[in-house]
Amino acid sequence: MKPTEQRVQQLPHLVRLLMLLTAAVVLVLVVVVTRIYGPVGAPAPTVVANEATDGPPPPGSYHRPATPAPDTALIPRTAAGRRIRYGRELIASTAQYLGPAGSVAHLTNGMNCQNCHLQAGTQGFANNYLAVAATYPKLRARSGQVEGIEKRVNDCLVRSLNGQALADSSREMRAMVAYIKWLGQGIPKGQKVYGTGFMQLAYLDRATDPVIGKAVFAGKCQSCHGPEGQGQPLADGRGYQYPPLWGPHSYNDGAGLFRVTNFAKYVKAAMPYGATFDHPQLTDKQAWDVAAFVNSQPRPHLSASHDWPDIGQKPVDYPFGPYADAFSVRQHKYGPWQPIEAAHPAKNK
Repeated sequence: MKPTEQRVQQLPHLVRLLMLLTAAVVLVLVVVVTRIYGPVGAPAPTVVANEATDGPPPPGSYHRPATPAPDTALIPRTAAGRRIRYGRELIASTAQYLGPAGSVAHLTNGMNCQNCHLQAGTQGFANNYLAVAATYPKLRARSGQVEGIEKRVNDCLVRSLNGQALADSSREMRAMVAYIKWLGQGIPKGQKVYGTGFMQLAYLDRATDPVIGKAVFAGKCQSCHGPEGQGQPLADGRGYQYPPLWGPHSYNDGAGLFRVTNFAKYVKAAMPYGATFDHPQLTDKQAWDVAAFVNSQPRPHLSASHDWPDIGQKPVDYPFGPYADAFSVRQHKYGPWQPIEAAHPAKNK
């Protein structure tokens, strides 16, 4: 056989060999690229599952007890005492008096003040009332005005209970103010006490994640608040055993808890039911991510165009522009917040 004929016969074998080599190279490249970059938008089910089932964490750094509230047994048996007790009842069972089927008026969404201010405003780091009388009246950056206790109460009714304001002169407003002042008896003017406000919670080194938070909610929260976050109504229809966390009957987007940092600090110190700031049931990551999930859900809108008249005073997590910086609305809402704080060093002193 001539050499030319041999080369012709070998040509198909060479072509097949080249095709096999090419296929092998392409396969190797695909594997390498996939390992380096991963598929776009791939979920992380293992991380979600782990975070949803973690906990409870060990007791935190808040070891000493919160400042105790006065003993309600010591409320005097006088006309002034009856007003204080009525004020406490209004805080604890707001819907019974002011809800959609309230006995006094129909002003609110059916939630109670106590749903956010636990144990009628006395539980430590759970929106505690003890220092309110000592710190109000005060200038609030949100309104740009000096506000008294009455304005603070009405802010909760309008925002957190998505309702209408009470007249300052009404029996109900006078009673709630009397109760709040009674709680703060003996606290010097201008002084905060341990257990008021929110507990400290270090920022994550990433943005909060509503997707992970959804899994946390399913594992830690929905047994009380329901799989759709609509809460558990009382049998008589006048309030909730466990309140709705989103939807038409929950707090609106002007409420303080609509800020993710506030909600995260609150649930870390007080949720799920039975948790306290010194014996939490959620890890820090769970608190941050479930706060992001809950506040990513639909809820009533409050027109609050007059809030934060000095936009340079807006908190880093305030989810509505305009801002005095170039960070996006999404980053302001979900973080990471460290870069935003770094851009406003004077405000954070």
